[in-house]
Amino acid sequence: MILQVKNVSKQFGGLQALNDVSFELSEGRILGLIGPNGAGKTTLFNTINGVFAPTQGQIVFRGEDVTGQPAYNMARRGLARAHQVVRPLSDLTVHENVMVGACFGREGLGLRQAARRAEEALSRVGLIERAEQPAGSLNVAQKKRLEMARALAAQPYLILLDEVLAGLNPSEITAMMATIRAIREQGATIFMIEHVMQAIMSISDHIIVLDYGSLIASGPPQEVANNQKVIEAYLGDPRLTERLMAE
Repeated sequence: MILQVKNVSKQFGGLQALNDVSFELSEGRILGLIGPNGAGKTTLFNTINGVFAPTQGQIVFRGEDVTGQPAYNMARRGLARAHQVVRPLSDLTVHENVMVGACFGREGLGLRQAARRAEEALSRVGLIERAEQPAGSLNVAQKKRLEMARALAAQPYLILLDEVLAGLNPSEITAMMATIRAIREQGATIFMIEHVMQAIMSISDHIIVLDYGSLIASGPPQEVANNQKVIEAYLGDPRLTERLMAE
C-alpha cells in the first residue's frame, strides 16, 4: 500500500472536521473522494500532505509513519498536490513556476536539472508552447494544467488532485481527464477530490465518500453510486443524486 489512513480525526475547537476515517490506497491506482460541500474532503487532504497534523490517528506513506510531518517533508518524500484554487507565481514564467516544483520535490534538483524536468512536465500536460509566458497571463484551464505540471515536476509517487476539473468547460474536462489517465499510465498513483460526478465515477478505480467528516461508503464506483447512504448524503442537491444514480 502506498497510503494508509488509520482512524484519523481532526478537530478545530468544537468542530469535528474528520471522525475516525480509515482507508488504504494501492500503488498505481486512482482513488476518488466525493462528498457534499463541507464534508471534510480538503481537510483530509491537508492532514495527509502535512498542512496540519490530525488530532488523532495515523498516516502511513510508503510504509513509514508520517503523521504530523510538515508539507515540505512530504514533498521530499514523494507526495505532491495540485490545489483547487490555483495560485501561480504570476510574475514568473510558466517554465519557472514548474521549476519550483522540481527544486522542492522528491529529488531536490538544481536549477539546470530543474529546467529540463520542467520542460518534460510541461510537455506531459500540453503546456510547453506557453513555457515563456508569464504565469499570470494563463486562463483558468491553463492554470490548472500549470498546477498539474508543477506537481509532476516534483517526481511524486502519489499526487493529490483537489478539484482540478472545477471551472472547466466540457471539452477542457475531457482533455484534463486524458491527462490524468496518461499520468497514471506513466506510473503515478492518484488520489483526487472531484464534484464532477460523471468524470470521477468514470476515471476512478475505487471511490470513498465522506459526509460530516465520517467515511460512509467505500467501493467500486457503481457500488458506491447505488449505496443508500451516499444517495441520502446528496439529497440536498437532486442533480448530484441523479448523476450518481446515472452511473
